[in-house]
Amino acid sequence: MLLSTFQEQYLEAGCDEAGRGCLAGPVFAAAVIFSPSFKHDILNDSKILSAVQRYTLRKIIEQEALAFAVASASPEEIDQINILNASYLAMHRALDTLKVQAEYILVDGNRFKTYKNIPHQCIIKGDGKYLSIAAASILAKTYRDDYMDALANAHPEYDWLRNKGYPTKKHRDAVLKHGLTPYHRKTFRITDPQLKLELS
Repeated sequence: MLLSTFQEQYLEAGCDEAGRGCLAGPVFAAAVIFSPSFKHDILNDSKILSAVQRYTLRKIIEQEALAFAVASASPEEIDQINILNASYLAMHRALDTLKVQAEYILVDGNRFKTYKNIPHQCIIKGDGKYLSIAAASILAKTYRDDYMDALANAHPEYDWLRNKGYPTKKHRDAVLKHGLTPYHRKTFRITDPQLKLELS
């Protein structure tokens, strides 16, 4: 079972993002605040859960959280300020719309841009350690998947129903054949299988 809190003095919001390594679509982020007493046996990092588990847990998270919010940064914003800063922007937007003000922020990863002078802690692989970050990873992932599924109907040639905008061979080949859509990130290297990103 994941941990309920990192510290007990302040009300914590867990934050995570989804879609950072994609060629197309926004980067999504979520923020989740649970009661310190909240526990759940199955809730975990979205990457190790099945789609069915993620959507089942999304309902539980939205019912049980003291507050939750999901936000995004567009492909245009990603191209303008780079993917790392766009991830911070999406997280800040999620924190902005929480109905309960976070007093402390837990962030998955090793870097974060300070939000409103609220203390924060970056935790590497935090989505596999803390319930609030795991919940944020699930919300960000499922809401982004829903968004890409909706786009896929208008652009079936890119196989977004399956790849959700990630750089699979079929997706890269489709870009080379059909060109970029308005939903693609123009600054990303489409032909690089490893998609080496500049994150600084």
